[in-house]
Amino acid sequence: MPLSRDDIEQAAALVHATLAPTPQYCWPLLARRLGTAVWVKHENHTPTGAFKVRGGLVFVSRLKAARPDAAGVVSATRGNHGQSLAFAGARAGLPVTIVVPHGNSIEKNAAMRAFGARLVEHGCDFDAAKDHARALAEHEGLLFAPSFARDLVAGVASYALELLTAVPDIDVLYVPIGLGSGICACIHVRDALGLNTEIVGVVSDRAPAYATSFAAGTVMPSPRADTFADGVAVRVPDPEALAIIRAGAARVVTVGDDAIAEAIRALFEDTHNIAEGAGAAAFAAAFAERDRLRGRRVGVVLTGGNIDRAWAAAVLGGVTPTPA
Repeated sequence: MPLSRDDIEQAAALVHATLAPTPQYCWPLLARRLGTAVWVKHENHTPTGAFKVRGGLVFVSRLKAARPDAAGVVSATRGNHGQSLAFAGARAGLPVTIVVPHGNSIEKNAAMRAFGARLVEHGCDFDAAKDHARALAEHEGLLFAPSFARDLVAGVASYALELLTAVPDIDVLYVPIGLGSGICACIHVRDALGLNTEIVGVVSDRAPAYATSFAAGTVMPSPRADTFADGVAVRVPDPEALAIIRAGAARVVTVGDDAIAEAIRALFEDTHNIAEGAGAAAFAAAFAERDRLRGRRVGVVLTGGNIDRAWAAAVLGGVTPTPA
């Protein structure tokens, strides 16, 4: 899945026709906490509250151009990918069906419906929901929209293009890994711009599949993905994404849910931005590695702020949520 600078800029033009670039800020209190300058890419400031909307806009735009007669698309999500497709589908007049696991975020489910998606609940986790979405595609004549695909990565790359052109001297960039579109986008942009930025992937130790697969050199499904950071709650890595990550990332680190919860509190206290679990994972990893970051310029991607109110209240009150 090579993406040239021209590929990335064409996708960015599609994205920016609908939404403005998000900011990247160097927050002084976070710098004091980390011991070095740290830039936060605020993907919580998009119209859906997360970075995924960028990929949805490009995917749906190109799908409509190639398949104007498409009856609709179906996909699986823990929330942000589904919101992105629903948002883009509504703008393009394309019906969208989203499958979520039982017990999924109430507020993310409500947002997907509000953006126009038909919501189906099935299975106990993302991977079970994905299998059901594929079955629905075949049964109902819908097009299956994966969570990792070239057009999704190209759209998501627009945030990395914004960040790495605004702050090209970032030494280390921490990126959470769900199925992989965000980190792969950052790798492609880094390479297209000819930069030396070290890219580090981040997962929860309660959903470690990408970390163990990165170390093993092959896809190693995890038996569990029960982290409250639902955006990284994946049991089975995408093989293409894993290959890109292994070729272009320095490492993949794991952080505990307690550390993610503490990062949510730190981001709120120091920037007054709310982060969902996956959105705070990058800062959690940077904080854990702060001793090796002295004197280096650090970037973290706050990938989204879509955390349910009850969990947000619990975290800000000092509690680490436990998924049902």
